[in-house]
Amino acid sequence: MRPVLRVMLIDDHGFVRSAIRQALTAPDIEIVGEAPSAEEALRSAPELRPDVLLIDIDLPGMNGLGLLRELRPRLPDAKFVMLTVSTSQADVLEAVRLGAVGYLTKDLDADALLRSIRGVRDGDLAMPRKLAGRTIRDLVDGVGARAMERGTPGLDALSPREDEILRLLADGMTDREIGEGLTISTRTVETHVSNILRKLDARNRAEAARRYLERR
Repeated sequence: MRPVLRVMLIDDHGFVRSAIRQALTAPDIEIVGEAPSAEEALRSAPELRPDVLLIDIDLPGMNGLGLLRELRPRLPDAKFVMLTVSTSQADVLEAVRLGAVGYLTKDLDADALLRSIRGVRDGDLAMPRKLAGRTIRDLVDGVGARAMERGTPGLDALSPREDEILRLLADGMTDREIGEGLTISTRTVETHVSNILRKLDARNRAEAARRYLERR
């Protein structure tokens, strides 16, 4: 019998964590901890010392990539896998650059998630074949290497939602006005804005808005 694989879940949605727990119900896997935010994970993960951490990117406050950057040096033996709705190639490349051994999207089924997490133990790359192929092509072509050096491949890296929010920012709307217009919370808007600034390597909102207006 193999040792039990100890897994920690970091996702701000309790329903999602419950679904992941259900998918990973197996004799060789144990969920040893959960956290609804990066800040909570930073406090608890070093004590729990899981073998694998499943991290959502879109977390309140510090996002999942920031958490990966902070936690990986503290848990050098752990395996980090991003589990997110984002298919942004910028996020994929940044996760790889920061040391993630996998990048999974939340539309995969329960059996695929279980196989992927078990594969991580054997050194497999936990990433859908199509996404892995695209990432490898980028790296071979030098696109990925340049993106990693810059930390952002530009406006094309934004998700449709981020592009929409940046457009509204460029139109002079406040976070509250954007939230009301899109029926999302101000906190969610702030998280998207933080991700936009990171992807664009912009110093502030004004610079990000200027770059959007230049493209338009």
